Amino acid sequence: MIPKFLKKRIFKAPVSTDRTSETDAGPIVTKPYSNAPINQLYRKLSGQLLDVAVKPKLLGELPDFDSDDQVLRFYVLQDYSRSNSILIDLQTQEHNLPPALVGVNDAAHNIKENAAIIFLNHPHAKDNQLSPRLSRLVSAVLQYPELKVRLVPVSILWGRAPEKEDSLFKLLTADNWQDPSISKQLFNIGVMGRDTFVQFHPPQDLRTIINDSLKGESAGPNVFDSVSENSGAKKSTALDSQDTESATTDNDVKTDAEISPSYTLVAAADGNRELVRMLQQQLTIYLDKQRASMLGPDLSDRRNLVDKLVYSPAIKHAIELEAAEKGTSVRDARSQARGYANEMVNDYSHSIIRGFYKFLTWLWTQLYDGVEVHHFERVRDLATDYELIYVPCHRSHVDYLLLSYVIYKRGLSIPYIAAGDNLDVPVLGPLLRGAVAFYIRRSFRGNALYTAVLREYMHTLITRNTPIEYFIEGGRSRSGRLLPPKMGMLAMTVHSQLRQTNKPVVFIPTYIGYERIMEGGTYIGELKGKPKESESLIGLLKVGRKIERIFGNVHLSFGTPLHLSDFMTKFDVPANSLPSDRTDSPLDEKASAMVDNIGVKVMQHINKAAVITPVSLLSLVLLSAPKAALDENSCREQIALYQGLAQQLPYADDTVITDMTPQEIIDYGIKLKLIERTPHILGDIIQVAGKQAALLSYFRNNILHVFILLSFLSALVARNGRIKRSRLDSIAEQLYPFLQGELFLYYPAHGLAETLNKKVDSLLSHGLIVELGDDTLSVPESNSKCYQQLQVLATPVGQSLERYFMTLALLAQQGSGNLTESEVVDLCHLLGQRLSVLYADDIPDFFDRALFTSFISALTRLDYLQKDDETGILTFDHRINDIASHAKYVLTPDMMQILQQVASLNEEEITHAITEIGNKKQRKFGRKR
Repeated sequence: MIPKFLKKRIFKAPVSTDRTSETDAGPIVTKPYSNAPINQLYRKLSGQLLDVAVKPKLLGELPDFDSDDQVLRFYVLQDYSRSNSILIDLQTQEHNLPPALVGVNDAAHNIKENAAIIFLNHPHAKDNQLSPRLSRLVSAVLQYPELKVRLVPVSILWGRAPEKEDSLFKLLTADNWQDPSISKQLFNIGVMGRDTFVQFHPPQDLRTIINDSLKGESAGPNVFDSVSENSGAKKSTALDSQDTESATTDNDVKTDAEISPSYTLVAAADGNRELVRMLQQQLTIYLDKQRASMLGPDLSDRRNLVDKLVYSPAIKHAIELEAAEKGTSVRDARSQARGYANEMVNDYSHSIIRGFYKFLTWLWTQLYDGVEVHHFERVRDLATDYELIYVPCHRSHVDYLLLSYVIYKRGLSIPYIAAGDNLDVPVLGPLLRGAVAFYIRRSFRGNALYTAVLREYMHTLITRNTPIEYFIEGGRSRSGRLLPPKMGMLAMTVHSQLRQTNKPVVFIPTYIGYERIMEGGTYIGELKGKPKESESLIGLLKVGRKIERIFGNVHLSFGTPLHLSDFMTKFDVPANSLPSDRTDSPLDEKASAMVDNIGVKVMQHINKAAVITPVSLLSLVLLSAPKAALDENSCREQIALYQGLAQQLPYADDTVITDMTPQEIIDYGIKLKLIERTPHILGDIIQVAGKQAALLSYFRNNILHVFILLSFLSALVARNGRIKRSRLDSIAEQLYPFLQGELFLYYPAHGLAETLNKKVDSLLSHGLIVELGDDTLSVPESNSKCYQQLQVLATPVGQSLERYFMTLALLAQQGSGNLTESEVVDLCHLLGQRLSVLYADDIPDFFDRALFTSFISALTRLDYLQKDDETGILTFDHRINDIASHAKYVLTPDMMQILQQVASLNEEEITHAITEIGNKKQRKFGRKR
């Protein structure tokens, strides 16, 4: 901020009388930086030579310039370098941007510059290292209110390796946090020319920056966060920068430093110098922060990270406690802590990352038709000022590689990934560790020293502003639904932020959606009870055999970021409220409640960012039809209906809907061999391909949350024929919390009535239900197309309600105080298996244990069930029967009778089932050991 006494001394140079007046001036003229033929030839030859040696990759979006001919545009580079200035000139020519190595001549405003590049650190800069060209432009803007100047910060990287160097070759080639010498830059051109990256940042209006500074509104580099050339234009990217040199040619250096005497605009007066110094500092910090977002933190001390962890005050304290508790020496406890640290700490290798990048670029072209990315710009906007915590859903082992690939390709530093130690297998394990994976044990409850080392490692990464990624579900979803969140890593993140605040933490919920999945067959087997296969090199080779198969597209959608500071305000949790030198300080009740709330919100935001793909739509439609088949015309109409419903009343702003036509969707499903067309004289039949129903249920479940309330309301109307709106609302409000807990719906319960009304109005507008008056809703004519569509739409919610009723029936028949939570879940799993085989389509996600666990948890949270802390026994009262009574409004009498029959177990059957389940778990535990 400029002191007031300096603001009054801002100097404006007088207008020269020997210049053309403003009224007589023509448009701004740009011309080559020198008319001398030798300089023209020099520039041309230099550009051609550099074009051969260097093949830069453009990152992010190109700057969006308006068409105003009176706007002066200058590219801002940090440091003087001939190679960088020529490279920028080549890039501007290639992408049809205003050229960089041209003279800018605006006689009306006394501007005559021989290049459109500003060097923040110019070797010939005077006046305490102020940029001469920036100084002249600032004076011009202050003198001429109508003058428009746009600054375009530019970042250039010669390689993307953070500083972790142990050889001369690496020192010569890697871009890092030290200013490179000329020899290093020349070496980079020859060696790293094919690994060069260029980023044009959003144009900034110089007058706006100056005005903000003079008004005292500038807050350092944040002044650029919201400034762009067109306020309504889409934000461009904010990526890296680098400490390499940046400048123009020899002739340009001379004329830039030796200002022509005819110039009337000079950087004089104390006020101007102070203003220019502040603007130059802001631009430098801005570019530094962009560079940090790409390169990640300085890794110069990574080799000593284990030592720093073990000898940190927090771990020293944990070691002393461990030694005292176990009766061992401090030396032995320290050795154990060092072993834990070596077990988990990653071993960053940029060569491995580059190798993975090239391999995955090839692999994705073999596996997928395309990798579609949505809403990534919001991540880029946050990367410079926040500690990014990526929290994606977990569908496949491919997730690790896919998310890192997308982030790296778009120019940001890839996150350090918390991976289960089950992946630390020969060959693959070290490769992933070199690609920023850090391994943690699947379970370490009760191991205080291991917990302390992991917390301190997480704290080290966060305080060093290292982006982090962990899968909040804890494991891969076998059913396609989101699993209940595991709060361990989330709590460690919060714990670190409360110990010491550096950059504010922001969580990035990330949706990952596939159209075919490598582990599909394995998932089905595991849901049916087959033991989980351990990861191994042989398993990796088996997956490799699938490379020739067709897997369609894969989608990554970055949800609305969640700022930890917002939750801290909401729950009244103060910053820095935990001691910085301890890992064992517990979170208080408020902080613990905050962690739980963050976990739920992350899952809800992942679902809000869902992508409704062609395969998921097909799965939802066909699995809801009798015998998983429809005639082709009806299939098209049902798909169009679902698209219309999703577009008319979007689930969330972040939700993405395929733009394929219904016919294209059908043809696409046939191409992926998930469905098949059976010719028929009365019209072709579209049906699920053989043995694909169980797999398609996975993709249906990916988007089930988008349509579940519409399905629920449709079922209430369809099963009753007629129903009062008030009755419909009452039943929906009673059962909604269970659907919300299972599918992480974000609609708040206190505002559910308004949401239900909107859903009902949407169904009415599509003719799926009819309003009779007197607050009564009815089905359409039974022989109409809309009636058939209503029946299909009402089907998806059925499985959830059947599970609920079966569980309630089991509890009611066995009575209060007779079963534990685990016994109820195990028995429901067995009953679900039996029901699926006998009466349903043997789709295994129906009896997924996680779904029964979620339902029991919801009953406990809502106080329908009470759990004894010591024995785990569940108790309840008559309200269990009250909930079950609502089933008659949505389930057919036949289905209710089947569920009652299946859930009827005598004492002998219960004892036998519990014993067998216990024996099976014991054998499984023995295999793991």
